[in-house]
Amino acid sequence: MPQAHSFSLYMERYRQQLDRQLDSVLPSDSQVSPLLMEAMRYSVFNGGKRVRPVLAYAACEAVGGHSHQATPAACAVELMHAYSLVHDDLPAMDDDDLRRGKPTCHKAYDEATAILVGDALQSLAFEVLSNDSLYPASIEAKTRLQLVSTLSQASGLSGMAGGQAMDQLSTGIKLDQAGLELMHFHKTGALIRASVRMGALCHYEVTEQQLEQLDHYAKAIGLAFQVQDDILDVTADTKTLGKTQGADIALDKPTYVSLMGLNQAKALASELHTTAIHALEGFTESAKPLRQLADFIIQRNY
Repeated sequence: MPQAHSFSLYMERYRQQLDRQLDSVLPSDSQVSPLLMEAMRYSVFNGGKRVRPVLAYAACEAVGGHSHQATPAACAVELMHAYSLVHDDLPAMDDDDLRRGKPTCHKAYDEATAILVGDALQSLAFEVLSNDSLYPASIEAKTRLQLVSTLSQASGLSGMAGGQAMDQLSTGIKLDQAGLELMHFHKTGALIRASVRMGALCHYEVTEQQLEQLDHYAKAIGLAFQVQDDILDVTADTKTLGKTQGADIALDKPTYVSLMGLNQAKALASELHTTAIHALEGFTESAKPLRQLADFIIQRNY
């Protein structure tokens, strides 16, 4: 079976596994607010690639674990990611009309509902991580606390929220490469690093050396993901992207393409991919999906 086709099947298998779990943890009825419940489900089941949860599954496998061990972690990171996109699209942030080819949450519903959707999805992410019934018996309470701590740090001031704040303040400002990397290590990279770390922590035999190597891998692909996003913002069309093409240019945001040009941005993505692959040296064939995910991140067209 061709490698690309095999990896597509891998992605699809875990996407389906994740979606079943998400469907079970998201509310299916509400006496308080059926509208909020509906909008939460709309924002989660809108065709995402599920890269972050698949990274969690793959990291768990890479250190010798089984994918089902990582399901709570995978579910939580996707809920956190979905929340961040809903808030990122708001008029006070990036003011986007499309997400994954569909109206953004505040367009499909309204701004107040979108704000509450983000709040509720963030809360649900931690509810999932604290739900004993979702974990296999091999995952101890100490490990669950590490998962909560990892996701908390990746989502707050020292992670995603801090990076988004920096992004908001950088509009119209010329950042150098170090400043741009600092912003995206937080805004985009923090949750990707958390996904990998959380997945690996779900296997009780993971070593500190493995966690360190995986973090080097995650740092590289987290940055590569953003570089590729910046490239696609100028090379892909709106239909392919599923969101407005050229949105960053329109908002006068600093990007890798605006800073170094398209060719150099592509070269940087390739360099980061190589760094990620080298970080996995010493891992066995069980880390093959992580290597394929690194390929996917810089080869994707949406």
